[in-house]
Amino acid sequence: MISTSDAFAAVQGLLGARVASRMLLSAAGDPLARAVAPPAGSGAVAAIVPVLDEERRLGPCLEGLCAQGPWLREILVVDGGSSDGTRDLVLAHAARDPRVRLVDAAPVPADWNGKAWGLESGLRVSGDAEWIVTVDADVRPGPDLVASLLTHAVSSNLDAFSAAPRLRLSGPGEALIHPAMLATLVYRYGLPGNVATRPRAVQADGQCFFVRRSALLATDAIAAAHASRCEDVTIARVLAASGSPVGFFEAGELAEVEMYASAAECWENWPRSLPMRDAFTTPLDLALALGEVTLVQALPLALTAWLAARGDTRSPLFRVNAALAALRLGTLGGTRRAYRSVPWTYWLSPALDLSVALRLIVAAFARDASWRGRALVREGTP
Repeated sequence: MISTSDAFAAVQGLLGARVASRMLLSAAGDPLARAVAPPAGSGAVAAIVPVLDEERRLGPCLEGLCAQGPWLREILVVDGGSSDGTRDLVLAHAARDPRVRLVDAAPVPADWNGKAWGLESGLRVSGDAEWIVTVDADVRPGPDLVASLLTHAVSSNLDAFSAAPRLRLSGPGEALIHPAMLATLVYRYGLPGNVATRPRAVQADGQCFFVRRSALLATDAIAAAHASRCEDVTIARVLAASGSPVGFFEAGELAEVEMYASAAECWENWPRSLPMRDAFTTPLDLALALGEVTLVQALPLALTAWLAARGDTRSPLFRVNAALAALRLGTLGGTRRAYRSVPWTYWLSPALDLSVALRLIVAAFARDASWRGRALVREGTP
């Protein structure tokens, strides 16, 4: 009869094989290439920047967008009801660059979450630009971002893709937490630089999402994500479900982002969307995803150390966990490139894996969530 530990090792091995295969199949991806000018006839771009109390972070974002070439036709900053100096900041930029426009989207309807409503409101008032780029307020675009996005769209024949900005960490504390959370995405979806055609395989980053306007309108993808807590992923999944392949690429030097001001803010806020649970997620999808994060990412380092301390180095359980621990350390080395720079605590971040896995599980089943003091709608509820 098979022992409990051998059965446990078998489950870990099967899930680990899924993760390793996913990483291997996506390993050939490349970051976006820099382009100083898109091909002739590429079309114009409209930027939509949804905001709520972003006075502290919005300035560098608008400066970067205003530095883009003429391919960026308009910059729509959609305000969901800010009570700080966000609006004054936008108006000051609008006085210097006629492409900048403040769009008042308050109040947010009761059955919409704020960011999705901001994106929908921006799309409704945008002009006839062929392309839409959605940009979060904490993104710092480089001057060639839009030209590079346009060039990639034309060369790849893609209607939609994310450009994940290079990450800035707030300090040693966040360097423990953020990489452990980022690794959960790599384990569940593979490496960036690839294109997905199945909604369940889609990975998306709403910090910088480039999409053909006609595809958004034809699918009504933003409205479909009106109550999603991971609206960027849901929008991308709706597009994929309609037959549009969706890419996910690293932006490299083209853009940077400082997502959080502290480790506490990262711990509190990112798990709201990190489970990527929406109407496309089946119970089996969720169980497999949480199982991979817990059994393949979070447990192997600790189990390997514990079994080695007991002198149990010949059992299937040790061998499986040792292999998975090696995979985790390899992933840690691989995700280093996602960050501009890292403090030494980055290399200790796998020690937070188990805590992050538990945080992810709690967030996946949480009924209540909020952002900037506003309660978020949950899909299926008013």
